[in-house]
Amino acid sequence: MHLYLIRHPRPSVAANICYGRTDLTVDDEALASARSSLLPLLPRNARLFSSPLQRCRVLSDSIAEELDCISTTYDERLREMHFGTWEMQAWDAIPRADIDAWTSDMTGYRPGGGESVLEVAQRVRDFRDDLSGMEIEHAIVICHAGTIRLLAACEHGLSVPEMALYAAQKPHQIRYGELLIVDC
Repeated sequence: MHLYLIRHPRPSVAANICYGRTDLTVDDEALASARSSLLPLLPRNARLFSSPLQRCRVLSDSIAEELDCISTTYDERLREMHFGTWEMQAWDAIPRADIDAWTSDMTGYRPGGGESVLEVAQRVRDFRDDLSGMEIEHAIVICHAGTIRLLAACEHGLSVPEMALYAAQKPHQIRYGELLIVDC
């Protein structure tokens, strides 16, 4: 299977804001830019999977028909991590002690009382295991940087705790609208 992992377009939010699972919009220019750069690189007649958050959903909706996608599935397991009370807070407004607590336990700490990286890793692994059971040649997955890092970690044959640690320790440089292709 060829797995086409796409990060959503830049959401409409100020810089340096923790937004995780917050359901943000994407402006028309960011959507058009992502769409035009991605369409020539994506297979036709693929299965399309997407986070249900609108910053992913608008891109998946806009390319599904153009690519004659076999089907589109909006899967809750592809959502970005939930940062609890940190959501929509400026990163520099989050108490330093809370940030330090998270950095001392990157996989188990629940920022803002939301989800831990380990919890996210488990749901992403469940999605990936279900995907592996399908007979699909091409799967397009539109989701979030954290989810993409975890999906990539699945391909290394890591356990869920190892996957969470791998993704948490590896700084991401996945641009908005970027495509990563993984051959499974």
